[in-house]
Amino acid sequence: MNPLIDQRGMTLAELMVALTIGLGIVLMAGRLLVLANGAYAAQIESAGVEDGGRFAIDLIGRAVRAAGAIDADTLADPAADSAPARLAGLDARTLPRATAGIDDPLPAAVNGSDVLAVRFPGDSGVAVDCAGFPIAAGEEGWSIFYVAHSGAGEAELRCKYRGAAHWSADAVVSGVDGFQVLYGVDTDDPPDGVANRYVNATAIDALDAAYSGLPAAEFNRRTHWKRVVGVRVGLLLHGSRPTRTAPGSAHFDLLGAGYADAVGADDPGSSLPETGMTQDLRRRERRLFTFTVALPAPPS
Repeated sequence: MNPLIDQRGMTLAELMVALTIGLGIVLMAGRLLVLANGAYAAQIESAGVEDGGRFAIDLIGRAVRAAGAIDADTLADPAADSAPARLAGLDARTLPRATAGIDDPLPAAVNGSDVLAVRFPGDSGVAVDCAGFPIAAGEEGWSIFYVAHSGAGEAELRCKYRGAAHWSADAVVSGVDGFQVLYGVDTDDPPDGVANRYVNATAIDALDAAYSGLPAAEFNRRTHWKRVVGVRVGLLLHGSRPTRTAPGSAHFDLLGAGYADAVGADDPGSSLPETGMTQDLRRRERRLFTFTVALPAPPS
């Protein structure tokens, strides 16, 4: 028997079947790789949003608690109560970087985002503003939080502070859909240090309307801003790139469903549906952070 004559290769049909099976395996492997990469990207984006939210919670919490600090020199001053309130806020506003405090607010807020301003006394190396700069004893520090667009058009939460020569602002976290603030007001007389209700900045200013004609010192003694004992914040963040396979359709109540049902229609930005966002934003990872910070009670 001639071995050269008896050798046979694959038939055309067998070759086609083998190629088809091989191609199917390659396509399945490619699909699994795409899914794995998508899941990994979503996980990375979700972790980034989580980190940004936790950083903002810590920074805002420390700033608000600093407003409850007591300056011994001021406390000894009989006119101390005539000083401005340590907390202030604006609804549905943004701010310029270089103006003093919350002066000259701008109406172009991102999704009705609010402004939270904190004043606090300096001390010997412990007090720092939201940018991390120390505030010396005898000086007054500021930590102001608001939302504005970066040069690239991305909404970011900013920290505004007073430097040695001028005011400035730095980004705290990017990818902000909304930033909402409520203030817990102690309306008891005498005050007991417990919030009776949480309202927005506009509501507090409405309560203070009866004092509008008083001299500044007397207004500062009576203002309801000095009755604020807690701050509630709702912060909605999204990832830096689209990772969802389909656009989201969730609805976010930044300050809770109860608040949204009661007064949400009068507080722009307190409720944000994904259906009202661009297709690009609807396909990004998103997380809502809602937290409350209590001001330290003054010494008895």
